[in-house]
Amino acid sequence: MNSKVEKIETNVVKLEITVEAEKFNEAMKKAYAKNAKKFNVPGFRKGKAPMSIIKKYYGEGVFYEDAINFCCDDTYPQALKDNDVNPVDYPKIDIVSIGEGKEFVYSATVTIKPEVEVGEYKGLEVKEVKYEVKDEEVENQIKTMQEKNARVESKEQGTVEKGNIAVIDFKGFIDGNAFEGGEGKDYDLEIGSGSFIDTFEDQLVGAAKGEERDVNVTFPAEYGREELNGKPALFKVTVKDIKIKELPAIDDEFAKEVSEFDTMDELRADIRTKMEESNTQKSKNEYEEAVIDAVCANAKVEIPKVMIDKEIDGMIKDLEMRLKYQGLDLPTYYKYTNSSEDKVREYMRETAEKRVKTELVLEKISELEKVDVTEEEILAKATEMAKQYGDKDIEKTAKLIVSAQGSYLKTDAINEKLIKMLVESSKAIA
Repeated sequence: MNSKVEKIETNVVKLEITVEAEKFNEAMKKAYAKNAKKFNVPGFRKGKAPMSIIKKYYGEGVFYEDAINFCCDDTYPQALKDNDVNPVDYPKIDIVSIGEGKEFVYSATVTIKPEVEVGEYKGLEVKEVKYEVKDEEVENQIKTMQEKNARVESKEQGTVEKGNIAVIDFKGFIDGNAFEGGEGKDYDLEIGSGSFIDTFEDQLVGAAKGEERDVNVTFPAEYGREELNGKPALFKVTVKDIKIKELPAIDDEFAKEVSEFDTMDELRADIRTKMEESNTQKSKNEYEEAVIDAVCANAKVEIPKVMIDKEIDGMIKDLEMRLKYQGLDLPTYYKYTNSSEDKVREYMRETAEKRVKTELVLEKISELEKVDVTEEEILAKATEMAKQYGDKDIEKTAKLIVSAQGSYLKTDAINEKLIKMLVESSKAIA
């Protein structure tokens, strides 16, 4: 086999691959062995007709398709290697010359990984944002803990007031017709929480237990469902129960009940410390991302559309998996968000392009900087993953992870080293 490569356009090349006549004849024999049982030839039992007879009866082209596939499978990967071609998509195969006893010549047109022109990537000045913990944030956290530990009891007398929980049955109508998703039973609605649209909650204030009320509201113009956007609706509501929340006092006893601390001062100090740690990590993550963005902004690369489309494919699959855990599927998601696959793909395109560019730029810089990792470092990452799975035999699980995801782990470990280098070389500015 021999091959040559020709650049067709940016990021597209055409390989012309010549296969020796002997190898093509071998491929024809393999095609015959694969398909012999399919042919009915007069005078022969099915599957017993010789190759020469079948060719005379049906024409030698009857074996071409499989013979071509065999030849391409055997020669295309080697041609890529010989010509240092890195494809990012399946090739388009065209036959140049074919015939038994002749050289088989075909071309493979394929999109290749683009060249990256990196700019400055060391010593970049990057803005760093630091977050301070405010007193009200600490108090809001305590109030959340207070709410979670509130006692809820039925209100024996009186009507619905702000802050009460109304237990309701409701059914919604638009133009006199009930609509999908507009019905609920025994729903706990905290009045004043803003959970329901428009003035729904306000209209229940003053209602008594057992009372039925008509609640008139208008859906927001951008509600997310085309059949509901901006539409006036009537809800038939029955107040089945009224509950009140009794909040515990925020004192040292409260601290003992909700934490391992004996005083509120200790609890507040612990909440502040954890918030500061979270803010530090948030600042670190954002700074790393800002450094990578700055590095990529200085790089030039013309990304093939197919690479972006493949990244979007992956993002759609991730979305589908997340929805599955919520008991939903993509058609339902598209319906309730008034969207479609085309709209979602277009919405994802900018993010996908950024991801692909980042991957290509980091890969190029890691080559220039000769960043590499050892097998021990890869195994260490796999071991951390195995620990998260909670398996007893961590060592065995880690080796299985390396076997299944070794390439991904290596890339991830290289990127970690590279990003650390880029961050350490950068200059943080306020």
